[in-house]
Parts: sequence; structure tokens; C-alpha cells
Amino acid sequence: MVSNKLYCTLWILSFFGQYLGADLQFPELANKAIGGSVVFASDNPPNSTSVNTVQWHFGTSAILTALADSVSIVPAYSGRVLFDRNTLALELQNLRLDDSGKYSLTVATNSGGTLKGETSLQVFENITNVRLVGPEEPLIEGESSANITSDGTGSITSVQWMKDNSPLSPSNSIIFSSDNRSVSISPVHRSDTGEYQCTYSNPISSETVNLSLIINYGPDDVSIQGEVVVDLGVRVLLSCSANSEPAASFSWKFNGTDTNVTTDTFIIEQTNFTDSGDYECTAWNNVTGRKASEKHALIVQVSGGGGLTAGAIAGIVIGVLVAVAGICGLIVYLIKTDKIPKLNQQQKGKASGAAQSRQEPKARENEMSPGKMSEPIYENYEDENVYENEYVNVSKRPRAPTPP
Repeated sequence: MVSNKLYCTLWILSFFGQYLGADLQFPELANKAIGGSVVFASDNPPNSTSVNTVQWHFGTSAILTALADSVSIVPAYSGRVLFDRNTLALELQNLRLDDSGKYSLTVATNSGGTLKGETSLQVFENITNVRLVGPEEPLIEGESSANITSDGTGSITSVQWMKDNSPLSPSNSIIFSSDNRSVSISPVHRSDTGEYQCTYSNPISSETVNLSLIINYGPDDVSIQGEVVVDLGVRVLLSCSANSEPAASFSWKFNGTDTNVTTDTFIIEQTNFTDSGDYECTAWNNVTGRKASEKHALIVQVSGGGGLTAGAIAGIVIGVLVAVAGICGLIVYLIKTDKIPKLNQQQKGKASGAAQSRQEPKARENEMSPGKMSEPIYENYEDENVYENEYVNVSKRPRAPTPP
């Protein structure tokens, strides 16, 4: 019940509001370009049969007055205004910047009521001739600063900056002016290289211009790609690279001596032992004036089944060392367990028997030989060898003559 009463009250106020004024509804704002036209039309115009007098105003200045049988237009708007008696709409042509402002409509009804409504117009000049001015000298990373300034004509309400189609935001090194029409980058970095866009806009037009920035840097991260160990008589290619803008120039040295090679590759058509050594590549940037070098060691070996790799050579060396260590350990073990002395005693026994067997025939020979005396035999044994020294003393007295 309460809801029905409230609804009826609101309907009555809305109905009679037309005669109390301020019930004509318009769009809040119209944006138009210079030289164009605009139509001010109410969303809820009254029935034309109930209208007595119509007046359009710009601010406090009258534009026209329409009666039941006539329309009177102010001379300042003559030739620029059209009026629709059925909808009470006003068309304003050949717009100028000074047409911007508030427009109001007042309607007097035959019943003595008054209806009012208002709207606004904003006239803009189309944006043209937008351009960007950037640095002319080469930009070097870490040393240079870049200032980019924009310019253009027209009614500019917004300035937007982009880099590579992404919004450009302020940072420690990127600073925008108070009117947002210029940007400063100091110092520049290689990441600042790219396409910068500046867009001037207003509600009825926009224009975008581009400017490319190239930041020169390097060379750095110089590296050489190629084999380390190669066979004798093969073809070898060493490739040098570096991060650099613009692209770096290259030169090569071999064991500290210039080779007169000025490309990014060093080629040995057929390797020789004299090709073993250090190869040095130097990259140079003629804009930044900077250079950087890298070395590469090359070993030329005798081919054999493709040659031994560095890993195989290391394995062989380790194997030999392990074998030598094993032999030394075995010798130490035999000495500590007294196995080596026993072997020496057995060898000495055999040698003693051999010496005795040689002594017996000599003794018999002395017994059978008259006039000879046998003397002791001296024998010396040292380590595993047996030495025998025999010394026989023969009497130097003259023999007796044979009796007759």
C-alpha cells in the first residue's frame, strides 16, 4: 500500500515537473571539431501543440526565439542555425572554438507552464603536424643522454608515450617533463634501443609519430667456438663472436703475433704441429671505441684411429701411476715378510755346493803332482753371486838333479 502511494506521488511530481521547469533532458556534453556541426535535441520534447514560445540561449546570449508562426534568429548566428519546430532541436553549423560553452532551451506552454533544459558543447581543433625531435649524435651506453621532444598543432588534451607498442613509464633514468611533451633518458642503456611513439589526442582527433633510438654498446661477452684437440693434417675452423652494436670488427693473433686475419673466423686448411698454441680473437667497436679479447688453446696431435682424446690420455696416465704404486707396494710387502732374504739364503746354498764340487778335483790333482803343495782355497760370497779365489803356492826351491 505504501509503495503504491509513493509511486503515484513520484508520477505526479514528474508529470507536473514539466510545468515547474527543469525537466527537459539532454546529453551532458557534445564534443565536436572546428568547422563541423552539432544538433541539440531533447530526449523528451513536449508535444508541439502545447508549445507557445521557444527560446535557445548560449550562456546568457539569445540565439533564437520561435513563436507559433515565426522564428527570429539573432544576427550573430544568421546562416549558421537551423530550427526544427516539431522536435524543438537546434542545429549549429560551421562551428568555431568560441562556440564552446553551455546551451539552454526554455519552453513556454499554452497552459502557462515552463520547461527548461541545458547541455554543453566543446569544440576542438583537429590535431596535426605532430613530430618528434631526438638526439642527432651517436648514443653510447653508460655515457650518453637522450632527450626526445614532441611538438604539434591543434587542441591537445592528452599526450601518451609508448616504446615498442608498450606504455613508457618513468623510472630512475627516464624522466618526463611537467607537460608530458618531452622525455629524458640519462644515462642510456642498451635496453633503451627501440621504437618510441608519441600520441597527441583530444576527444575528436589524434595523431601518432614514431622515433627510433639506437644505443651503441660493447663489445662484450667475446667467445671462440672450435675444437681444442685435433689430429695432424685436418681442417680447423675457429669462430669468434661478441655482443656489440654496431657489429664488431675482429682481428686474430697466434701466440701473441698478428695473423692479418680480420674476419670472425680463423681457418687452418691442414694442421701441422706448429699450429699448436694460443689463438687470440680481439673484437673492436668503431663507435664506442671499445675492444675486448678472448683466447683459445689448440693442440695438434698425431692421428691414430681418430687420436686420443684428452680424457683417454688422462686415463692412461692414471693407469700407469696405479700400476707403479702396486709394484712398489708388493716390494715393500716382500721385504717386511722376510721373503726376499730366504730366497738369498737358498741361492747361497746352491752356490756353496757348486764351489765344493769344483774344489775336490783340484785337491786330487795336487795329491797326484809331486813337488806341489796344496794351499787353502779362499771363497767369498756376496749378495746372490759366488766368487771363488784359489791361491796355490808352489815351492821355488830348485829341484834335485836326477841321479845318474
